[in-house]
Amino acid sequence: MELLFIALGGAILGLGARYLLPHRHTHGAVLVPAIGVIAASVLWVALTWAGLKWNGGWIWWITLVGTAVIVTVADLVIGRVRTSSDDRLLAQLTKGAVAR
Repeated sequence: MELLFIALGGAILGLGARYLLPHRHTHGAVLVPAIGVIAASVLWVALTWAGLKWNGGWIWWITLVGTAVIVTVADLVIGRVRTSSDDRLLAQLTKGAVAR
């Protein structure tokens, strides 16, 4: 049950990152929340395997703060890479265009 709550928390953090950070027009609406769910779930399971108790506070803080960092970095990197790639493609496509 706690894994469900942590996955929901990851989705909420991903939604927050999607709508609070720039470049939201460069990727789909579900990509960043999905990264949040995956990151939160993987962190939770890894910390559980590492021996942290699910009813302790540290596992919750580490998972949610770690997910927020991962989602923020992923959103910024994806946006920067997509913008750069789109600009390169536009320059390549318009290289032979004749201006009127």
